[in-house]
Amino acid sequence: MSPACFPYPLVRPLLFALAPETAHELAIAAMRTAGWLGVLPAAEPWPDTPAVLMGLTFPNRIGLAAGLDKNGEVIDALAGWGFGFLEVGTVTPRPQPGNPKPRLFRLPEAEAIINRMGFNNHGVDAVLANVRAAKFRGILGINIGKNFDTPIERAVDDYLACLDKVYAVASYVAVNISSPNTQNLRALQEASAFDALLIALKRRQAELAEKHGRHVPILPKIAPDLDEAQIQAIADALRRHRLDGVIATNTTLARSGIEHLPQAKETGGLSGRPLFERSTAVLRQLAAALGGELPIIAAGGVLDGAMARAKIEAGAALVQIYSGLIFRGPALVRECVAATRQSA
Repeated sequence: MSPACFPYPLVRPLLFALAPETAHELAIAAMRTAGWLGVLPAAEPWPDTPAVLMGLTFPNRIGLAAGLDKNGEVIDALAGWGFGFLEVGTVTPRPQPGNPKPRLFRLPEAEAIINRMGFNNHGVDAVLANVRAAKFRGILGINIGKNFDTPIERAVDDYLACLDKVYAVASYVAVNISSPNTQNLRALQEASAFDALLIALKRRQAELAEKHGRHVPILPKIAPDLDEAQIQAIADALRRHRLDGVIATNTTLARSGIEHLPQAKETGGLSGRPLFERSTAVLRQLAAALGGELPIIAAGGVLDGAMARAKIEAGAALVQIYSGLIFRGPALVRECVAATRQSA
């Protein structure tokens, strides 16, 4: 059965009857088992609406955001959903369990998710093994972060360690400095820390490009909880250090519009529909500040094709989805691809 035809509305009540993280683990296990048994559906043919960015040809403008497949375990299963690109991670140098459970919460009334996962992953070596074992040969981004117990003043070391390892297999590398669930991580977006990180990443990128004979783009991922001055400063730094692109945005700490919901009191990053307006406002400001000098991958609150198209119209070159898949299922991918084709 084609993923686009999968009867997700019938399955969703069963998944929503489970704890969110249990449902997530069950979905990953089902896809992994289908791969082991060799019964994955044939990959959907990519629509012929390519976008050439950062030296890469994206078959379409819709990608999977990091977080769904943290360890690169189900790349081949996800490849059949019709995405133009996939992003796995966030991965850290060493394995880590993440924050204590429960740490993932659904807010169905708002079509929203709150998570405080804390970069739970099997470590960069395990992810590399999974990527190398996958048959997928499309565009694959790997999202990197720092271990929770690495002091923030040594964070650059963790990013460089991950970059060294994933460079040979990644189509691009996303640098997660904006998760609200790792203590002090967002401080890396502040002017001096951001400059130091970008200098180190660009220096190592040049060394690795010479070693491997190819240039792998690097894209920092920024938060939605930034004011105009901070967005301008980030844009200036991205241009100054000649970054390849940027991802906007991660989840938000704000709870505007959902304060009345009991689970809104849970700490962590909010994603889904309530994030859309704020993340799109940051996208629009960032696009204006960059003046088209580097591409933006937009993420945040896309639950239908019109919302994906709105991201393109606000200045994005590509769009990522994740939380929307929890509420809409695989059919969302094709809907967003069709909507953004009209905007191309």
